[in-house]
Amino acid sequence: TQRGKPLLGCLHSLGSGSPRCHLPWAGSCVSTLREAHPLPRGLPPAQQDPHRTPCFGQPGPVHTSPTSLRSPGPHGSVLLGARGLFCLWPALRPVHRWARNPRMGTLIGVYLPCLQNILGVILFLRLTWIVGAAGVLGSFLIVFLCCTCTMLTAISMSAIATNGVVPAGGSYYMISRSLGPEFGGAVGLCFYLGTTFAGAMYILGTIEIFLTYISPGAAIVEAEAAGGEAAAMLHNMRVYGTGTLALMALVVFVGVKYVNKLALVFLACVVLSILAIYAGVIKTAFSPPDVPVCLLGNRTLSRRGFDVCAKVQAAGNGSAPTALWGLFCNSSTASSSCDPYFVQNNVTEAQGIPGVASGVLLDNLWSAYADQGAFVEKRGAASVPVPEEERGAGRLPYVLADITTYFTLLVGIYFPSVTGIMAGSNRSGDLRDAQKSIPAGTILAIATTSFIYLSCVLLFGACIEGVVLRDKFGEALQGKLVVGALAWPSPWVIVIGSFFSTCGAGLQSLTGAPRLLQAIARDGVIPVLQVFGHGKANGEPTWALLLTALICETGILIASLDSVAPILSMFFLMCYMFVNLACALQTLLRTPNWRPRFKYYHWTLSFLGMSLCFALMFICSWYYALFAMLIAGCIYKYIEYRGAEKEWGDGIRGLSLNAAHYALLRVEHGPLHTKNWRPQVLVMLNLDSERRVKHPRLLSFTSQLKAGKGLTIVGSVLEGTFLDRHAEAQQAEENIRALMGTEKTKGFCQLVVSSSLRDGMSHLIQSAGLGGMRHNTVLMAWPAAWRQGDSPFSWKNFVDTVRDTTAAHQALLVAKNVDLFPQNQERFSDGNIDVWWIVHDGGLLMLLPFLLRQHKVWRRCRMRIFTVAQVDDNSIQMKKDLQTFLYHLRISAEVEVVEMVENDISAFTYEKTLMMEQRSQMLKQMQLSKTEREREAQLIHDRNTASHSAAAARTQAPPTPDKVQMTWTKEKLVAEKHRSKDASVSGFKDLFSLKPNQSNVRRMHTAVKLNGVVLDKSRDAQLVLLNMPGPPRNRQGDENYMEFLEVLTEGLNRVLLVRGSGREVVTIYS
Repeated sequence: TQRGKPLLGCLHSLGSGSPRCHLPWAGSCVSTLREAHPLPRGLPPAQQDPHRTPCFGQPGPVHTSPTSLRSPGPHGSVLLGARGLFCLWPALRPVHRWARNPRMGTLIGVYLPCLQNILGVILFLRLTWIVGAAGVLGSFLIVFLCCTCTMLTAISMSAIATNGVVPAGGSYYMISRSLGPEFGGAVGLCFYLGTTFAGAMYILGTIEIFLTYISPGAAIVEAEAAGGEAAAMLHNMRVYGTGTLALMALVVFVGVKYVNKLALVFLACVVLSILAIYAGVIKTAFSPPDVPVCLLGNRTLSRRGFDVCAKVQAAGNGSAPTALWGLFCNSSTASSSCDPYFVQNNVTEAQGIPGVASGVLLDNLWSAYADQGAFVEKRGAASVPVPEEERGAGRLPYVLADITTYFTLLVGIYFPSVTGIMAGSNRSGDLRDAQKSIPAGTILAIATTSFIYLSCVLLFGACIEGVVLRDKFGEALQGKLVVGALAWPSPWVIVIGSFFSTCGAGLQSLTGAPRLLQAIARDGVIPVLQVFGHGKANGEPTWALLLTALICETGILIASLDSVAPILSMFFLMCYMFVNLACALQTLLRTPNWRPRFKYYHWTLSFLGMSLCFALMFICSWYYALFAMLIAGCIYKYIEYRGAEKEWGDGIRGLSLNAAHYALLRVEHGPLHTKNWRPQVLVMLNLDSERRVKHPRLLSFTSQLKAGKGLTIVGSVLEGTFLDRHAEAQQAEENIRALMGTEKTKGFCQLVVSSSLRDGMSHLIQSAGLGGMRHNTVLMAWPAAWRQGDSPFSWKNFVDTVRDTTAAHQALLVAKNVDLFPQNQERFSDGNIDVWWIVHDGGLLMLLPFLLRQHKVWRRCRMRIFTVAQVDDNSIQMKKDLQTFLYHLRISAEVEVVEMVENDISAFTYEKTLMMEQRSQMLKQMQLSKTEREREAQLIHDRNTASHSAAAARTQAPPTPDKVQMTWTKEKLVAEKHRSKDASVSGFKDLFSLKPNQSNVRRMHTAVKLNGVVLDKSRDAQLVLLNMPGPPRNRQGDENYMEFLEVLTEGLNRVLLVRGSGREVVTIYS
């Protein structure tokens, strides 16, 4: 307790601002925090103490309390726990004191902005038409699906938004930090495009209200002929829309503060309009408004050209034709020629808004979809059909369907009316308690607007006649807004309110979209957008606003509200789909950082919301959905290849780790089948004194061999101890990774610090990889300087590495003259890849050229296979068998049999191949191939073997598994068996049992002879692949072994020595 008093006193004094506490163990913690939260200007000098930065390093005073703690003492752990408080408090305290105190609560900060963004133009201009076309039941389903989608998205968004601070960028920030920069950038740009097109939709709605319901006479373009009103209207929308867009963009450019100040005014207009609708519905129960609709038979007539709904009217003592008569007849006399339908059907007048108690709801329950140009007809009304009639021909004042209606189209048109749920999360920095306000305000706003929309669907269907509902532009009501005719006390409440609300929504879109683009540009994930991250001195996104206005203009040039709405529906649905995906992914991965304060979420709800968004995309418009997904996919690939490297701890990386863990556990079980075998390469690199790679072409060859498929581990060894050379090891690893990126080698880097190069390489061969993802092939460069005594990579290390790979049952590839190998940019226009197949190695020699020819460098090269026969072998049959073998392997290559004297071959295979035990094994395998040839064509046969040779082969010792075998005929092997018993033939004895001089002479003679044959056939080959004999069992012959390999490959430009593991790596079966 006594030791705790100074700490408490220090904290207490810190809170009062007394600069009297000196902490001698301070370091540099506050300086980092000060960079993120700088002190405001104009502080008193006493509070701008330069000695307050140190906090954990060298001694330095931190003035915080009246008590001095000069030493941590024996209770360092107690003081260490308090050090975080001493460090954090002085840095965070000025932030809370001088920063702008956010005072916005749930109502002002989240609920009302969401309400304003959700309720908008579709409610006033299109909802009645949707109810009339889809029916009450269909419309209810449409609204319910869309509201359910946004509610599920809001639940997922609340979980993400309460899992930390959401700065500027809103949905883009949430998605990018949860799914990574690729998904974040792609979906963020789609959300930006959706917001921009939403601005175009709101502007088009504003112009439609103005030209149709406020001032129809303001049209600039007039219809040139009858029936051209629709085209003239589109031209007027384009002209007025462009001017309105320029005006709104200028307002946003001048100052966003004016837009924010008018936001409450616009919201008040929306609320008053909705209240007027409910008041009008209540009024219809007692006193329905007088809204007459004129019908000819069962067809609705447009009231724009006449006033009296009758064929004739009383005039003095008689009757006179009305204006309606003049529209259907060519004169006003009784004998005039009139439209047949007009003659045979009566003109009646119906009540357009019969009221909520009229029972019209039953008539409006079912859908009434219509084709473009169809008559708007009243169900159940008497009508005499007329054959061969042109619909809407000429000047007849019918109300016609302007577009073909169906369920999916109406979903796409309606969905933008439920967007805007991100308004609260975008303002998280201005909220008093964002963790509480965002979920409560957003979900409450969606519940409120869902109730409004669903109730309006029922009330519109219960109050308004079906033909009036299907009259999109109110032509039967003399050009009045249908919702306005229902409202109380005046239709102008709806007209003016909807006009200002759409204006406000357009301004909000033009304000929010540039800021979203600026946030994406400043993140740096899309390099081409960096210019849009700049703006005015106060941070306003000028360039982003200009781009937004240009994109918005394309939507205005479309000029049709019904055509623009599905476009932005696609982009919003894609954004909402990925918000749900982000929440579901984070929940399923159970990452430790996933700790949202909002607890009422579940991954099944997020998955349901994601599925619903995906389904709605294709329900609205499958071709728009594919187009939006194509745009997002292109952006994703662009960010993946050209974007800046960002590491945000996103969920996709966590998902990759989980998938990798699952896959590793799967491949761990059971041995790998031959059909799945491919070289999983461990590349051994040598480093120079500056820790740079000596042979970069080795990585080029690796990428050409692998082409990004399978496992590649790039390994190297630093000599020394890890404690002394860990910094150098890190630098060397960075150099290797940089070279891997330059050479486009896809793989992993593993660098080992070991006491010796020999042990380090042995450790890599044994332990590189993880689980089932381990290498089966080692690729290394030939030690060109092996004769020099001071070579760091001596011939002893090389031979021991060969032995290690053999013991580990791994294949070995040794590239000689590796600096002459081609780079990835080079292309061989012609040439050969020659394979000298001396020893059967499981098929690796056949497989390597095939893999190389898949790469662009080697694609035009031809593959040739040379096999060696003695003079008494049947060369024609050997060639035929080898061609059959290659045919079954689906490998195209030229085959050539080279004849050599037997002594040369025996000397070349000086390891175990001339021993009796090995000969008997090969002979046994050759014998078995007669019965297994149809099942496994992995061996070269000789069909002309004598019966006594086969019998002699069966008497030999059983074969030892995983041994190499020669491509000789059986007669030759039996002859070798008998000749080896003759002491006069010393060339076929164990060479290493001879005297050193005699052995060296014999080996050198064989190497020179075989090298001459290879040079004669393959001097101009682009690459030569040779069997690499294993090292001798007696270590005293290692240096002679190196000399033999050197002479064997002398004079060849590019050589790849191949030592197979002895296990089959190719098969004839699919």
